[in-house]
Amino acid sequence: MGVRDATIERERRDLVTHQVMDESRLIRFVAAPDGAVAPDLARKLPGRGLWVAADRASVEAAVKKNLFARAAKAPLKPAADLADRVERLLARRCLEQLGLARREGVLISGFEKAAAAIRSGKAAWIVEASDGSADGRGKLLALARHRSPPPKVCGAFTADDLSLALGLENAIHAVLLEGGRADRWTFEVERLVGFRPLTPPGWSAEAAGAPDGFQDGRGSAP
Repeated sequence: MGVRDATIERERRDLVTHQVMDESRLIRFVAAPDGAVAPDLARKLPGRGLWVAADRASVEAAVKKNLFARAAKAPLKPAADLADRVERLLARRCLEQLGLARREGVLISGFEKAAAAIRSGKAAWIVEASDGSADGRGKLLALARHRSPPPKVCGAFTADDLSLALGLENAIHAVLLEGGRADRWTFEVERLVGFRPLTPPGWSAEAAGAPDGFQDGRGSAP
């Protein structure tokens, strides 16, 4: 059973819009003993779940409008920076998934190996350091455009973030191969995207401007 299968037909009501939606599109919160509001990203903490759409604007609205207290019928006091905390926790979960993927042998790192994985058609995600080389990144993204379907792209983490998560020095280019781990990563990343951009502006233009010679396997980049 895949990650998405585990939540199929399980729907909750968003505190902000009152819209009923799948759990995969929501963040679960619970009331802490001290009256704080705690994010429960793994959905394992005891207590009644307080569900909010997985995006910054919704979490900030729930805090500002005192919706957690209304739903719980208790004097809850969510932190003013609750949305920032959720973002940090989601980012950590995404990076942990990448570390597990590397240990399982389903994450390929390094420019040449990443390019080979993309050409093989087995790449589910290209994970690029947001502060990495535009030259190498543009060539990998251009190569990906010629796959059908093309792998998805994440540039939400710095080289330091990726290096620490993967236990490598100067991690810039990585590819996550198709399979169960990629499905779990996708689930976490799709929640994170509501709090930070998945890729910095301009990356699509970089891919379009890469030299054609690289697209069929000729050429190299750092």
